Amino acid sequence: MTKTKLICLLLSASVTAGMLAGCADKNTAQSKDDGRISISMYMWDRSMFKELSPWLEQKFPDIDFTFVQSYNTMEYYKDLLARGEEMPDIITCRRFSLNDAAPLADYLMDLSTTEVAGTFYSSYLEVNREENGAIRWLPMCAEVDCIVANKDLFDEHNIPLPTNYAEFLSAIDAFEQLGIKGFQADWYYDYTCLETMQGCAIPELMSLEGTKWRMSYESETADDQVGLDNTVWPKVFEKYEQFLKDVRFEKGDEELQFSAVMEPFFNGQTAMIRNTAAICDSIKAERDMNCVILPYFGESSDDNWVLTYPMCQLAVSHRVEEDNEKKAAVNDVLMAIFSEEGQKHVAAGTSVLSYNKEVKITPSPALDYVQDCIGRNHLYMRLASTEVFGISQDVGHKMMTGEYDAKTAYDAFNAQITDYKDPESEEVLFTQTTAYSNDFGVHGSQAASSLMNTLRYKNNDSIAIGYASVASSSIYEGDYTTQQVKWIMTFRNAMYRGEYTGAEIRRIMDWLVNIKEDGSNPIHHRNQMPVTSGLEYTVTETERGKFTLGEITVDGQPLEDDAVYTVLLIGADTYLEHPTFCNCPMPEDIKAKREDYYTNDFTSQEYICEALAETKQFLPPTEYVTIIQG
Repeated sequence: MTKTKLICLLLSASVTAGMLAGCADKNTAQSKDDGRISISMYMWDRSMFKELSPWLEQKFPDIDFTFVQSYNTMEYYKDLLARGEEMPDIITCRRFSLNDAAPLADYLMDLSTTEVAGTFYSSYLEVNREENGAIRWLPMCAEVDCIVANKDLFDEHNIPLPTNYAEFLSAIDAFEQLGIKGFQADWYYDYTCLETMQGCAIPELMSLEGTKWRMSYESETADDQVGLDNTVWPKVFEKYEQFLKDVRFEKGDEELQFSAVMEPFFNGQTAMIRNTAAICDSIKAERDMNCVILPYFGESSDDNWVLTYPMCQLAVSHRVEEDNEKKAAVNDVLMAIFSEEGQKHVAAGTSVLSYNKEVKITPSPALDYVQDCIGRNHLYMRLASTEVFGISQDVGHKMMTGEYDAKTAYDAFNAQITDYKDPESEEVLFTQTTAYSNDFGVHGSQAASSLMNTLRYKNNDSIAIGYASVASSSIYEGDYTTQQVKWIMTFRNAMYRGEYTGAEIRRIMDWLVNIKEDGSNPIHHRNQMPVTSGLEYTVTETERGKFTLGEITVDGQPLEDDAVYTVLLIGADTYLEHPTFCNCPMPEDIKAKREDYYTNDFTSQEYICEALAETKQFLPPTEYVTIIQG
């Protein structure tokens, strides 16, 4: 892109920024005038959109929902508050600890006396109770994350499924003799380091000493940081050091990511991996492989434990209490979400365990071999503070490469946990001079438009199209670190580039907007509309949540069917294509023309960081969409 073209983009966009803000305010006012209650809900991942959001909209037709894909960390919400943003009405977060959540307490409702809190087994709520008795976070049904075994492979080679640690090692040895990897994990990720480190030593962590230490750690304050104890944690690192040896960890494995582990597992080249019951269910459905969950093994089957974590934690903004009508509506929504039907929509067909008294979710066959652990309540809820994730990855990788033994790993972990610094939250990359809201108006989202304009600028593409939601946050005035830049963009987006004719671009936009013949809807609600840069379009809202594509222009000029344009595509195919999401597959010939611009070594978040290294600003937004009421 030339400097002249960039200046034109900046000037034209700066005029529209104020117009967009006015549209967003007008929509909010209209929502109040027509008697509808507005509820904003931030979801930690797009997977929560899968079945829950359309079900809630159907169940509560008089509520005007705004669903935003946010981030799976308390630091994201702390940053919103630091920027002067108000908390959304309902918040979800998967990575959770009480000490992480403590700075948000004054901004959240105490839910301890609400109707929905009464539906929980008290033991599961107690872990979220603050010292003053308040409960501000409610745990959604539990994900099971342990050892996944290819049962078909065990049966094929007549190797019995292990029931204790010694048998686990015997199974690994038996497979290794056959040239099959006994156990492997995607060690690259912080969650794999955290879960295997804790998983191999759950009896120690669940001991009286371990429980006391955790309670002390969870209630620490900024002025009183809690380090590792000298009874339980030395044993954790000793067991982890032995575990890495026992599973035949090899140099270089610390770089293994998800696909590099899953493909050999699918092909029968690996017998066991670390993963979830949800993965077991999807493998059975999509590949007809019989996979089962095995526990983290102890010396005897009585010491076996299942590692779990809530699919997310939910909290409510204290501002909801200012409006009794809204407070009642939010309570109804929470009761619905935590009902049996609601939790099934959250789980979306995967195996979960419920924390609520009256909710009965039938476990899938994938959990058959851990039913004894479930029956004995040998369920360990992972310690999942932000710092423990980061430190587990750093220390775990250095144990894997041989830089640390158990003793030096303990010392390094202990030093970091009392003085943790996230490297991505330190250095300021640039200072943003203009703010753009992520509120959705009749011309779209300023923040999403700014994001896509910045991405398109980097490689001078003719057009950029972000499908489904791409912006997780407003863009604020002020300093930006790497971490804050990454929070602007939704997580786990794929990136593609291709050359398409104008006629093919019309088909792409038809795929992203129009209701299909079978009734499938790619949008559901407004902030899932495609966000475009270099291309403008109109839609008619024929009825709530249903749209028809209208005129398409490129930089204000009619789209030419025979012309060829370079197109940057950013989004997630799964959300649009999967039958339980939108059920709108991309036309195969259109998909075949795009080149994968997304690899295991490069993400869309890194791409925006590179773009901003050049622009030093999020570029101003443009009016990329106009919504007409039909």
